[in-house]
Amino acid sequence: MHQRPFTVVLIIPTGVGAAIGGYAGDALPVARAIAQVADCLITHPNVLNGAQLYWPLPNALYVEGYGLDQFAAGHWKLRPVRNNRVGIVLDQGMEAELRLRHLQAAEATRATLGLNLTDYVVTDAPLGVELQTAASGATWGTIQNPGSLLRAVDQLIHQAQAEAIAVVARFPDDSGSEALQSYRQGHGVDPLAGAEAVISHLVVRNFQIPCAHAPALPPLPLDPQISPRSAAEEIGYTVFTLRFGGVESGTSIYTLW
Repeated sequence: MHQRPFTVVLIIPTGVGAAIGGYAGDALPVARAIAQVADCLITHPNVLNGAQLYWPLPNALYVEGYGLDQFAAGHWKLRPVRNNRVGIVLDQGMEAELRLRHLQAAEATRATLGLNLTDYVVTDAPLGVELQTAASGATWGTIQNPGSLLRAVDQLIHQAQAEAIAVVARFPDDSGSEALQSYRQGHGVDPLAGAEAVISHLVVRNFQIPCAHAPALPPLPLDPQISPRSAAEEIGYTVFTLRFGGVESGTSIYTLW
């Protein structure tokens, strides 16, 4: 008799201050432990991304949160792929230097990791990301121009034959906020994660293809008291390499109907 593979789904919500998985990559040890006993681990970017740090798991499927929700509800199926052709969306609201930094990071992934990248598209209007905090302390966010994002993704899919999407949006500078300082000290909630989830959910919901998001921000002032759980986010200028490596070699999503 054929034995079905032992599949485990690991979900850690973003922006809610999870004790494990609420920081950059601190859920990776948990994912690695589960992957050692499971035939297949299905999880999402919040679990596998440690900013610039990553541990490749050959039996893990990297699935964006909205797609994972649909899979858990029985609405979508997941199909593992060897690689995806990744289209890059850059926010028009990004300064020229930040845009260049991210394009250089993209070229680095193409040259050293062999990622299959299309040309990039700059949105026809600034996305206008805004950060919000609920009364409970959970973080989320909004986009002032969601149509601009969707038009850029549509262009990449139909003109550049993109099979997965990488979005880099300019996030508000918030280096002096109490929430960010608390997070850097190992307390509180990631102030960016909730807004990031809104962006990737929007793309996956409308186009049913993998998507990952990275915030564009200038580097924060050096702080010698950074918590080890937050330190991964202090060491790199962009998080392009890791997050979009996931969508390149992760999962292809399709609907049941």
